[in-house]
Amino acid sequence: MEPTTDQPVDWDALQRAAADAMQRAYVPYSGFPVGAAALTDDGRMVSGCNVENASYGLTLCAECSLVSQLNMTGGGKLAAFSCVDRDGNPLMPCGRCRQLLYEFRAPGMLLMTPAGVKTMDDVLPDAFGPQHLA
Repeated sequence: MEPTTDQPVDWDALQRAAADAMQRAYVPYSGFPVGAAALTDDGRMVSGCNVENASYGLTLCAECSLVSQLNMTGGGKLAAFSCVDRDGNPLMPCGRCRQLLYEFRAPGMLLMTPAGVKTMDDVLPDAFGPQHLA
């Protein structure tokens, strides 16, 4: 399944944008910066980085700040997503972040993973979402 954008996904540009976002991470506790970037269904690019907090449970993942930027810049749905570590290597979003991305996905959303490009359905099969709420 292809993303809902009219253009092919430039995975290198997404990874570069994620790496740029990673440079802005605030990680004084873990020392593990993460950056994320996504292409929206209307062709915009949004990005985010992790922001730690001394109360660890309040730490924001890169995916959280990306979704916040998505909403702050006009909304839309995510068509393609990449997340990288400090060396620019692809990272798999954790379960919590997969659920967050699922909520804001476009049909056929693609993710760059350490094992290559996968669909949202591949990385979060049988997901719970807004369609399950009456």
